[in-house]
Amino acid sequence: MVLFRQRLGDVLRGRRAELGLTLREVSGVARVSLGYISEIERGQKEASSELLSSLCEALDMPLSDVLRDVADAVALDEAALAADLPAIPARPHAGEVVASAA
Repeated sequence: MVLFRQRLGDVLRGRRAELGLTLREVSGVARVSLGYISEIERGQKEASSELLSSLCEALDMPLSDVLRDVADAVALDEAALAADLPAIPARPHAGEVVASAA
């Protein structure tokens, strides 16, 4: 299972790379330590809403776009996971009669 914070870090790192910014540049604009941003990008630390807001501002990216991109990445992870697992049969509802092949 992939964690939300890992996908969040992937999206933030990807945006930073698209803009051609270094961690040091983002750190200066966002006023967050370079090491902390690095840990967030690697999925090792959780980003508070305030920190995420600062990072989005530094990356000139609306929070809604970040969350949408993370949701899309998580959906792909879930689909890949579901493809590897056998389907779980639906449980019968209360009072429902289930036929047996036996």
